[in-house]
Amino acid sequence: MLLLAFDTATDVATSALVQDGRLLGARVGAARSLLGDVQALLDEAGVSKSSLEALVVGTGPGSFTSTRIGLAVARGLAVALDIPGAGVSTLDALGSVERGAFPIVDARRREVFVEGPRAVAPDDLVLDAGTVCIGSGAVRYRNTFERMGAVVPPDDDERHVPHARLHAALATHFGPLEGIEPLYVRIPDAEASLA
Repeated sequence: MLLLAFDTATDVATSALVQDGRLLGARVGAARSLLGDVQALLDEAGVSKSSLEALVVGTGPGSFTSTRIGLAVARGLAVALDIPGAGVSTLDALGSVERGAFPIVDARRREVFVEGPRAVAPDDLVLDAGTVCIGSGAVRYRNTFERMGAVVPPDDDERHVPHARLHAALATHFGPLEGIEPLYVRIPDAEASLA
């Protein structure tokens, strides 16, 4: 099966083209360049959009706007190409990089998104000594987590990036994309500031 996978929930947007579990190509960019990255992946692999058989999209949690961009692109492509899709949590994808790794996504507002999913202040987490923390939240709050005895790989370590190939590997159930909902965890920043 030829899959196009992407995740735009964090500060980096990742995309991957996967056929029968084999990675044909991958890109790391920004949410605003997602369609260009997708086209580049297809061109580099020498396949057309009409060859795609399914989509996999990251559902967050992460930035409200960036997550919406990914879901909107996925829904648009699914309708245009008449193909099914699957949603995979950004935290689940990150956590699949390394057995026992603890995925943490920067949630802004001095919080992080963690498994549950839930948003918490970094100091409110209880981590076992030696826990490997990965993701944008682990990088941003490195000092806090290391003070707890956790291990945070160097900032440029690939384990901090929710690569779309990980999403593709976790996708198991494909269906209509309009049924896939984002994992926002909390209300958008704009609504919070109005309250």
